[in-house]
Amino acid sequence: MGEIWIPVVIFAVLGVLMGVLLAVASHVFAVKKDPRIDEVLSCLPGANCGGCGYAGCSALAEAIVRGEEKPDACVAGGEGTAEKIGAIMGVEAKSGRRMVAHVMCSGTRGCAKHRYDYEAITDCHSAEVLGGGDKFCAAGCIGLGSCVDKCAFGALSIVDGVARVDREKCRACGVCVAECPKKIIRLIPYDSQYFVQCVSPEKGKTVRLYCDAGCIGCHICEKNCPSGAISLSGGDIASIDPDKCVGCGICASKCPRKIIRTPE
Repeated sequence: MGEIWIPVVIFAVLGVLMGVLLAVASHVFAVKKDPRIDEVLSCLPGANCGGCGYAGCSALAEAIVRGEEKPDACVAGGEGTAEKIGAIMGVEAKSGRRMVAHVMCSGTRGCAKHRYDYEAITDCHSAEVLGGGDKFCAAGCIGLGSCVDKCAFGALSIVDGVARVDREKCRACGVCVAECPKKIIRLIPYDSQYFVQCVSPEKGKTVRLYCDAGCIGCHICEKNCPSGAISLSGGDIASIDPDKCVGCGICASKCPRKIIRTPE
């Protein structure tokens, strides 16, 4: 009987000794965590959206404390985040201008013409492979919600075949901008008073065939803008400079396609 208990006791003693040694080693060789990491992390939104380029908020917090990123690195933090993190790090920081994502497409189901009926994987990238999607317009929102799935803040939804952004929920992290295969989601200043909801590169004649709500590059808005805030890049795509716009609304009233709008 003694022959059985002797090895049991030996293994038990060895187990206790190894446990003690591991405990001592973990204490001696432990890497001390900078307490500022948790402080910075508490200022971040915690959505792990990836808009900063890091895997999550914890990774960004560590990078900021190490000095590899600035206090304003979190694009989704909201107003005051950079200032709070700057105070923790002992440096002066200021939040940038508030931005918001916007889908530059007015081609809802009743306006945009379709080439075929798409019934397959509900993913914009999959539909893009099939000739750029079911809409004739090369810049038309595919509307299958890949951007919706990626938004960590629940700010996107599909309305009548086009993605739409809830301005109050949007944190301007830019994830939807990167996700959109058509590249028609843009970040615009939150305080923009008017914008052109179309970025079709086609000539006006072609746009009329494809969509009843596309910019036709008629220059009417540009000619009637009293502050010179409107220009047509490439000669056919109207855009409004938010810093020059005075919010008079003349462009919106003159637009024959009614796609110059105020934020919803």
